[in-house]
Amino acid sequence: MDYTATYSSKRVTAGAAAELIRSGDWVDYAAFLCAPKTIDAALAKRVDQLTDVKIRSLAYPGTPAVAAIDETTKTSKFSYNSWHFSGGERKLHDKGKCHFIPFVYHEGPSHYRNNIDVDVCILRTGAMDKFGFLNYGAANSCTRSAIEKARLVIVEINENMPRCLGGFHESIHISEVDYVVESDNEPIFVLPNPVINETDRIIAEQIVSEIRDGSCIQLGIGGMPNTVGKLIAASDLKNLGVHTEMLADAYLDMYMAGKISNLNKATDPGKIAYTFAFGSKALYDFIDNNPCCASYPVDYTNNLQRISSNPGVISINNALEVDLYGQVSSESVGKRHITGTGGQFDFAYGAYHSQGGKSFICLNSTATDKTGKLVSRIRPLFDSGTIVTLPRTITQYIVTEYGMVNLKGKTTWERAEALISIAHPAFRAELIKEAEAMSIWTKEKKREAVYPGKLGVFTKSNQADAVVYQSKEKVALINS
Repeated sequence: MDYTATYSSKRVTAGAAAELIRSGDWVDYAAFLCAPKTIDAALAKRVDQLTDVKIRSLAYPGTPAVAAIDETTKTSKFSYNSWHFSGGERKLHDKGKCHFIPFVYHEGPSHYRNNIDVDVCILRTGAMDKFGFLNYGAANSCTRSAIEKARLVIVEINENMPRCLGGFHESIHISEVDYVVESDNEPIFVLPNPVINETDRIIAEQIVSEIRDGSCIQLGIGGMPNTVGKLIAASDLKNLGVHTEMLADAYLDMYMAGKISNLNKATDPGKIAYTFAFGSKALYDFIDNNPCCASYPVDYTNNLQRISSNPGVISINNALEVDLYGQVSSESVGKRHITGTGGQFDFAYGAYHSQGGKSFICLNSTATDKTGKLVSRIRPLFDSGTIVTLPRTITQYIVTEYGMVNLKGKTTWERAEALISIAHPAFRAELIKEAEAMSIWTKEKKREAVYPGKLGVFTKSNQADAVVYQSKEKVALINS
């Protein structure tokens, strides 16, 4: 059957598609590279004609036009909301132009089906194939569930979108589409290469030493996970598998180095299973029509039981802060929201329950605040408003440049001792004092803790490795 006539009958301009939006509508923009650009710009031009239009997206690549308009106008006309902040959405949130939707990633499709309304679903796809299918491309995520819930489905075509094979639910048929808008086929958003520093390399080396042949790898976003991928690519590891939410360039490095076979996996053997890809043009070229890659909805990739069914799952994710109880914050610093929960909870839980699996949360020991002051990212307690991404009951390994500790099964005082041992030496004495005040420190540990080893190991014999500087404000411990 020739679907060209059906396609042509549904083709409209971006302006005409934007005219379909009504005041009071919930409009879903789909996720990542599936988010519309041309229709978004057309909808923003209708700001004076609409009221109370609510837009929902997930990590919009760049800045959506509907949220970039004048703030006072936007407040009464458009309300922009995101499941997971991109860099652009984070800046919008700082200006009061973007709101957050809390969720854990594997539950996303169930929210569409059971908890929320969708009046109009607008998504970007590749060109229609000869069978009438329009492939979502590099972002499967929650797309199918949003389509099923919507009153109207509008597709924006970009012929540069890679064609990502299933898996399943990776495409929509033209018969399910109400309207089609053809864009100018602008280049697909490319994620800048993350900056890799020496601290990332030190952390990554510790993690790579814990990986075994046949492990199944999940990497989060950022410089450190990508550093792990590059070190794996240069290692002697072999027969690795991939089951992940995000497919990043680190996997391409590992694949091209011959490290990935996917033959040891219990699910999708021989396949790289993922729900979205975000990275370089080389990555998009790699996933285009590649039968070794399988695109799935997120309630498949991030299903807790499915993750844990694979042996040797290694989950590696970043964090912003960790407190002395082992709670992890990867979303906010105080009341300033940075990103979202994403799949960190899903893979931390799934990896630990995998046979031989391990979950790693990584962070530099320090950060510089907006005043230029050096602060510890291992905190006694989080500041008011800080969001807990992983409760202390879920956290397994925490890794900084000063070492790696396993918190599972540890008492509160053992956790405090372990975490202080991998904090920056300049903050350890202060953290000990705070832990004592919190009744999670035993006094017999204090003397040893004043003399950290080079990777934060507490031993009396390492006194020569530390210089103790006493001031009125605090004790600074600096490795010599």
